[in-house]
Amino acid sequence: MASDLPRLDIEAFRGEAHRLVDWMADYLARVGELPVQPNADPGTVRRAIPAAAPALGEPFENVMHDFERIIMPGMTHWGHPGFFAYFPANVSPPSILAEMLTATLGAQCMSWNTSPAATELEQAMMEWLRQMIGLPEGFAGVIQDTASTATLVALISARDQALTENPGARLEDLTVYASEEAHSSVMKGARMAGYRPDRVRLIPADELFALRAEALEAAVVADRAAGRVPACIVATVGTTSSTGLDPVPAIVPIARGAGAWLHVDAAWAGSAAIVPEMRWIFDGVAEADSVVFNPHKWLLVNFDCTAYFVRNREALFRSFATSPAYLQAAHDDRVVNYRDWGIQLGRRFRALKLWFVIRTYGVEGLQAMLREHIRLGKLLAGWVEADADFELMAPSPLGLVVFRHRPGGAVPEGAGLDTLNERLLARIHAAGKIMLTQTRLKGRYAIRLALGHLTTTEAQVREAWELIRAAARET
Repeated sequence: MASDLPRLDIEAFRGEAHRLVDWMADYLARVGELPVQPNADPGTVRRAIPAAAPALGEPFENVMHDFERIIMPGMTHWGHPGFFAYFPANVSPPSILAEMLTATLGAQCMSWNTSPAATELEQAMMEWLRQMIGLPEGFAGVIQDTASTATLVALISARDQALTENPGARLEDLTVYASEEAHSSVMKGARMAGYRPDRVRLIPADELFALRAEALEAAVVADRAAGRVPACIVATVGTTSSTGLDPVPAIVPIARGAGAWLHVDAAWAGSAAIVPEMRWIFDGVAEADSVVFNPHKWLLVNFDCTAYFVRNREALFRSFATSPAYLQAAHDDRVVNYRDWGIQLGRRFRALKLWFVIRTYGVEGLQAMLREHIRLGKLLAGWVEADADFELMAPSPLGLVVFRHRPGGAVPEGAGLDTLNERLLARIHAAGKIMLTQTRLKGRYAIRLALGHLTTTEAQVREAWELIRAAARET
């Protein structure tokens, strides 16, 4: 019976692969014609899939047919020109091609011995990125899957450093500090790393949504006076809700004075540091203990690919090194084994797509794209400010614009204004042409529009603004 089963031998695979690449190219060309969000009720896709796996194999063409029939109508299209939600999770043709090669090779890249080329290419790519964002020599880099994982790695490293350098200190004595605007992964990561929730201090932010350095210093002083041990300070360069930029130069001496690990979360905004005139956003970052940013957000690299840099690699080894007999190899004393640089043992060959993207577009090409997105963000922010029926809710130094509808100032602050903007966002999404997201700043409901796709044009941004204004007139 086995010989009668449908199978994708090499020649059948070749034909299907050619057809699949044609489908991929067609999708990239036509994605803008699709609804950016699916119009499906919860459970629609699940109900279309059989409750149990098939006993016998099926022809690949049947699988692709159901992919288009069942899966595609339920997809949100992150590459759609009208997708301005969250932060971009970019794709680009060279990155897609690299992912195809990665999948074909099927390599496990946990150690030099398991994939020498993958390890050494990752070393080279992290050095390229270090130079591109202006970090000084001495920082060593590793690719993590996401910024959330990288922040957890930093919190664990900080925990172990604090316990090592403060004999007699207990885990419950350790404290963590971050802005009230910090990403939720900081609080989640602190819990996962074993810090007590009531030892995580969320420091107030100023009117620009940046951490108040004087409030941070006061919190650190109070904790030390109470016998607690400041273990980690997380500074955010480009907060999720508003692109708030924490004052890293003012935070550095506070961290040093307290002996705390300083981690900089620049998940989205960090890519902008490759542009020389934008490198000011990294002022003071050279003094941090660790830094993270996501090439998979704003540097055209497919998800997932997070760049994590650390000043003291021994801190990583102290927390994460593992060398059981079955992983040991003859060259271990002369090579990098990235299994010792983070949580994962098994690792994908993520460096390949970085190499393909940087070589295809070049540093200058990536800089030009970033400059254009930043220009478009400032242009849109100007349109919002010039419209008496809208209010800009935060500065827009990069490609994120945060605003709300406030018609003629007639609706008073409070629940009524929040409800008005909730209805506006729902009306915008009902049209199916653009997708935005919401947040709250100082308790006030706001709408976010994030730029960052490879193909984003001024005409598309202008069209999105007109759609927003038209929906507002009908709300």
